[in-house]
Amino acid sequence: MKVFITRKVFDCAVDRLRSAGLDVDMYERDERIPREELLLRVRGTAGIFSFLHDRIDAEVMDSAGEHLQIIANFAVGYDNIDIDEAKRRGIVVTNTPGVLTDATAELAWALLLSTARLIVPADRFTREGKFTGWSPTLMLGMGITGKTLGVIGAGRIGTAMALKSKGFEMRVLYTSRRDNELLNRELSAIRVELDTLVEESDFISIHTSLTPETHHLIGERELRMMKRDCVLVNTARGAVIDERALLRALRERWIFGAGLDVYEFEPKITEGLCELENVVLLPHIGSATREVREKMATMAAEEICRVLSGKEPINRVV
Repeated sequence: MKVFITRKVFDCAVDRLRSAGLDVDMYERDERIPREELLLRVRGTAGIFSFLHDRIDAEVMDSAGEHLQIIANFAVGYDNIDIDEAKRRGIVVTNTPGVLTDATAELAWALLLSTARLIVPADRFTREGKFTGWSPTLMLGMGITGKTLGVIGAGRIGTAMALKSKGFEMRVLYTSRRDNELLNRELSAIRVELDTLVEESDFISIHTSLTPETHHLIGERELRMMKRDCVLVNTARGAVIDERALLRALRERWIFGAGLDVYEFEPKITEGLCELENVVLLPHIGSATREVREKMATMAAEEICRVLSGKEPINRVV
């Protein structure tokens, strides 16, 4: 049976698939595969090893044909896959949850801290030779200890991010479909409606998945409701924020700043954001530690091996 990997990936994943006797074909470049080539290369495959930038829709499934049994996504999110179409066709879809939880939560904190304490502009200021000595008004940022942290989406990553606030003695608010007993117990956290979280938080970190309901969850209305010294962090999916509204909020100083690892039109960044000093911009590296990325690759490969050998996958989406 043939498996197609849509982008160059770690040898551990390729070796695992081949050890199971599978015929592995891989797009050998470390870049997004052109759509035309994707449609061509998936023909006759039993498994597709996909990445978050691959749009796996009915057209791709048609090209793969009737032998397609599994789409293993190298990501926690799976908004790049037409889940309803896969379900209708009886195609298994899996993701890679859990393994990247702490790495992404850590990066959210890196963004929060670097935005609040002006780390990036301070670094640039120093490198450019502008530092001539200590000043009481130089690079005044925002303090963190004792402030209110708002977590939008208290799933695995949101929970891990919130728990790491303990050392900063923060008040924690969160949005979720149900109470998070761990956060309630460990942090005396409070589940609130989005409006309350937006109005009362000093720092807001987004960890919700992208769905039709969460698209532009944070728009002009919500940005205007935030405190003028609020810091907004997004390591989830870019389109949860209306990026054009955020650009205006940062330019006009409705909020103190933002830290972004994901973008609404990724990899394109809304024109104007790169010019601003009060936003930290990262190239979607939330899970980017070697150990995590290798585990994700192995996990996706294992799911393909399981399904194609007639076993039930561990991290089944549909």
